Order: sequence, then C-alpha cells, then structure tokens
Amino acid sequence: MSFIWPTLLLMLVFVPLLVLLYIWLQGRRHQFAARYGSLGLVHDAIGSGIGVRRHIPALVFLAGITILLFSLARPQATLNVPKVEGTVMLTFDVSGSMVADDLKPTRMEAAKAAAREFVDKQPSGILIGVVVFSDGGISVQTPTNKRDETLATIDRLVPRRGTSIGNGMLVALNTIAVDAGDEPILNTNDLSEPAQPVEAPQGWYPSSVIVLFTDGENNQDPDPVMAAELAADLGVRVYTVGIGSVAGATIEVEDMTFHTALDEPMLQFIAGETGGMYYNAGDEEQLRRIYNDLEPKLSIKPEAMEMTSIFAGLGMIVFLIGGLLSLLWFGHVP
Repeated sequence: MSFIWPTLLLMLVFVPLLVLLYIWLQGRRHQFAARYGSLGLVHDAIGSGIGVRRHIPALVFLAGITILLFSLARPQATLNVPKVEGTVMLTFDVSGSMVADDLKPTRMEAAKAAAREFVDKQPSGILIGVVVFSDGGISVQTPTNKRDETLATIDRLVPRRGTSIGNGMLVALNTIAVDAGDEPILNTNDLSEPAQPVEAPQGWYPSSVIVLFTDGENNQDPDPVMAAELAADLGVRVYTVGIGSVAGATIEVEDMTFHTALDEPMLQFIAGETGGMYYNAGDEEQLRRIYNDLEPKLSIKPEAMEMTSIFAGLGMIVFLIGGLLSLLWFGHVP
C-alpha cells in the first residue's frame, strides 16, 4: 500500500496522546470517587459494577479516530482489475484503385461508410487508431477512445497512388507496439518508404486487432504474406474487409486506363493466417457480422486504486458502533 499524501501520517502521533489523555482523565475520575465516595450519587455516576465494559466505547471511538486519520493520507493499493479493453487499428487502402465505382459511390466512400458504422458500435473501452497506405504506410491517428477524432480522420481520407498492403499492416503493427510502450516493430524512420520489420517480435498483443479495408490488389513491397506471418507471431488478428467486386471495374488514373478487381484469395489468406475473418463490403449481412466477431478481450491488469473513501466509511461505521454501545449500556453518547 502507498499514500498520495504520506506526510499526513504524522497526524497518527495524536492517537497515543489521546490514549494518555484518556488514562489521565480516568485517574482524575478515581481521585474524585475516592474524595467524594461517601455520597451515593457520585458513586452511581462513576458507574460502580460496570467494570471494564465502560472502557469499550472509548476504545471503539479511538479506533474510529485512528482510521480517519489514516485515511487523510489518501492510501492507495494496487489491485488486479478486470477490464474489457482492446486496440483496433483501422487500416485503409487509399491507393488509386479505390476510386473504382463497382461499389457505390466509390470503393473509398464505401470503405469509409463501413468504418464509420464500425466506430459507432465499439464500446468505450476500445481504443481505435487509423493507418492509411498506398505505396507506403502512414499512421494518421494514434489509438484513442475519442470517437469524434477518429471519425474526423476517416472523413479526411482520399485516394492516392499504388498499393502496398504489407506496408499498411506493418505500420499498424508498429503503432500497436509503440502504444503498448514497446520498441517499434519497424526498423525505419521514414514510413513513406517500404518498411522492413525487425527480426524478432518484441511483444505479444492478443487484445489488439487490425481491420484492413482494401481491394486486395497488392503491387508494392513488402510481401503481405510476410506481414501476415508477423502479425500472427505478435498475436494480432487481422480482419479483412474486401472493398470492390470480383468482376472489377475500369478506372483512369493519371491519363492511364486499367482494370482493377477484388483479390479475395489474398484477403482470405491474411485473415486465416492471423486468426481473423474475411468480410465482403458489398454483402451487408457479412459486414454486420464483424461487429459481433470483433469481441473485446477481458483482461486482468494491475491498477492503483485510491482507498480513501473506503477507510473514511469504515471509520464512520466504527464511530456508529461506539455510539450505539455507549447508548445501550449507559443511556448516553460520550
């Protein structure tokens, strides 16, 4: 047990002083009885025949005073508290292919709409961060329980260039590790460049998940298979949300026309490798399942808890017991 205001424990020196005062008063009481003992009235007032019982209420009151003085130092104890918590990294594909309109109005807007609904349904104990990736990955929102900040970040997302799913996952893993107080998973300072993970994982994060919104068409290093294996080693589940259709759509980017289609096998592999699930954003029933499948973990963590109110309440109860005993035995409260 520790104390927020430990210097106030010095007030406990008044306890032995109160004991000495009580002993002195009892001595004067006996002197008074010896001097005027011939008067029956005085004899009755002293409490003849009560014996040790007359000291019990005083001792109870002394215990109450001790507890209250102890509570002034604001004691706190470290307790193992169960908490429903977790970290979710919303990882968005913002590559050029996300402007395709095989999901209306576009893949990008469909992903943002699905993410907004997901954020609104999460309990307050879940921290949500945002990572975006195109040919590189960038953490644009550290994990937070402030839903308005997360939603504002989602609203600002716009399509950019190529697609590096591996980079997006690695940056999400890096953000999870740093938020947990560990060393970064990535060994590069420039997150706009293809990232390389460290050789050995430095932690395990079973209460963290990545929700990956992408069409699955990877055309940049690093290999998303390697990133999925690393996520599995770290205990991070990846839930993939396929944005687009298998038939695909033709788009024009920087005066170039090309066909883009949803790569479901890749997204199914990533989800299966990490213990997550795959969902298709075009299937509303599938997408609704993600809110039930992403169950937060119940974890037991040590937490410092202030015990002042507990001790203060205990002190008041002791006072009430002392007053009740005095009232029952002597007909008055000292």
